[in-house]
Amino acid sequence: MSAGEDGAQLQCCVTVEQLTSSGQVSRRQLLRKASVTLGRNEFQEILLRLHDGKVPQSFHLKDFKLFTKFAREGKCTVKLLQENIQLLISNCPPDRLCLFLKTLSIKHQAWQSSRPLSQREKLQAGRPRSFESISPLQQKDIQKVNEMRSKEAPTGLTERTNKGTAAGRQVKRSRPDSNFSPVKTNPSKKPILSLPSRKLNKEQAAVLSAVLSGKNVFFTGSAGTGKSFLLKRIMGSLPPKSTFATASTGVAAAHIGGTTLHNFAGIGSGSAPLEQCIELAQRPGVLPHWTTCRHLIIDEVSMVQAQFFDKLESVARSVKRSTEPFGGIQLIICGDFLQLPPVSKGKEKASFCFQARSWRKVIQVNMELTEVRRQTDQTFISLLQAVRVGRVTEEVTAKLLKSAYHNIERDGILATRLCTHKDDVELTNENKLQQLPGSVHVFEALDSDPNLVKTIDVHSPVNRLIQIKVGAQVMLTKNLDVSRGLVNGARGVVLAFESGKHGLPRVRFLCGVTEVLKRERWVFKSGGGIHLSRQQLPLKLAWAISIHKSQGMTLDCVEISLARVFESGQAYVALSRARSLEGLRVMDFDPRVVRADPDVLVFYKKLRKERLLMQASMDDFVDNNKENSW
Repeated sequence: MSAGEDGAQLQCCVTVEQLTSSGQVSRRQLLRKASVTLGRNEFQEILLRLHDGKVPQSFHLKDFKLFTKFAREGKCTVKLLQENIQLLISNCPPDRLCLFLKTLSIKHQAWQSSRPLSQREKLQAGRPRSFESISPLQQKDIQKVNEMRSKEAPTGLTERTNKGTAAGRQVKRSRPDSNFSPVKTNPSKKPILSLPSRKLNKEQAAVLSAVLSGKNVFFTGSAGTGKSFLLKRIMGSLPPKSTFATASTGVAAAHIGGTTLHNFAGIGSGSAPLEQCIELAQRPGVLPHWTTCRHLIIDEVSMVQAQFFDKLESVARSVKRSTEPFGGIQLIICGDFLQLPPVSKGKEKASFCFQARSWRKVIQVNMELTEVRRQTDQTFISLLQAVRVGRVTEEVTAKLLKSAYHNIERDGILATRLCTHKDDVELTNENKLQQLPGSVHVFEALDSDPNLVKTIDVHSPVNRLIQIKVGAQVMLTKNLDVSRGLVNGARGVVLAFESGKHGLPRVRFLCGVTEVLKRERWVFKSGGGIHLSRQQLPLKLAWAISIHKSQGMTLDCVEISLARVFESGQAYVALSRARSLEGLRVMDFDPRVVRADPDVLVFYKKLRKERLLMQASMDDFVDNNKENSW
């Protein structure tokens, strides 16, 4: 494990500021590409070392404050109180920064439990100067700190305070960061610390490794193989300023906290002549996207047309003034071509992205995730895999026909009907709500810019107006507490409304949890790097939902009508939303609606063949090396 992965080292931008006694900046040094290493000296004291290829600078971490409100954006400040120096860290991969800060926090607390040497003892020891990178976080470190926390409040390290100055201004960085637990002043309220639980599997780790080596990567996999989870880990491992996360649709973009690919590119539908598209990409609100972008993520690529991809590639080379494929921008592309295809205009069939002229020139590594995480029942997984490739055996047909009699309602929570058409969804939800007795409670969103409601609507998983009653079937639209089952797609029923001016709904969920829901905030990136936000209840009516809007969701109890399926892959997307066969009811199943695009099947066949050849050549390489080493 490298220092970068174990939490002891960062690659980022650092500004070193010397402060006056009144908190004004008297001297500032900017290190655009710095290596920040956490280590110990000859007396086991913790040091922070900065290196930008010139003379390294070391700082003692004895008495300091951490400002971590913006850690998820790759920024934080370390203020050294005795020296009156502050280190402003920025453009750091967010996951690395959070692990670094957690390591620093826990190692410092563990170190505090040992008696520090006096200056005299240090002189008498006469040890030669040394600096050694700090060891990775281990369970024993965490146990030690948890024991300390249960006994008394440690001193010396104060985290997350809004006192402090940066460039002579007040730094308001007091809101806790959810990624690591702070040292707080009240020992009785301290959370129990633990090591991160969910790790990448071998396949996911291989994809991340290829991305971090700078390769242009396309990774795919069936529904539920953790593509979105991996994508978020990739985003957390890249520098924020030069990384743009995009997706083919607003719903998919909202899942990864990015923007739509069309929004990023700024060239409309891309149907205009190339010269005009290049002009559009050079508009003031769009050009900064292209000039600062070094890593471009595209999710749900199955819905991106080949012509649009080729146009983007040409625009990128022109705007970046580079002859390299895609203008030298690293591409990280994700999606399953056996799911929803590009929307075709008119009678002409739309071409898939892998059919683009520039695809093979651009993509250097193709990888496939095969380990399904959403479903655990092997029989159901096998059924879904068969449907994915358009193969419907008698056994698959029998199981899906039998599911029509599944009784999946429980505790007043009804099955959500997945529909192929948006109009059916709206009509079903409106009618069902009207049929309920009692008054309607209306919740209006708080939008950051009321003039840009349409843009926010495209990206937001929740509506501007939410109308619900007691007894309304609802669905959670945000991960609130994964450990308790409060995840995006969790199904529930409204039990009551709290008294008081807000009248928040109390919802009973299928996972057994009853929760009063308050407004949550979603933040979206718009054109010109503007951040838009919406605050709203994380709910939507759930008698029905469209297959398109269900992408990325895991549904507890779902009823599907496949009679009006009109696209390849649509039946598979709908079926694969279900967590289990027991929680699925398929109405009017007809094997003829299950279709896989033949072009896609050929593409995946080639992909697997190439992967097997590559694996065989790698095995030969390893075997030859073994023989040569004897």
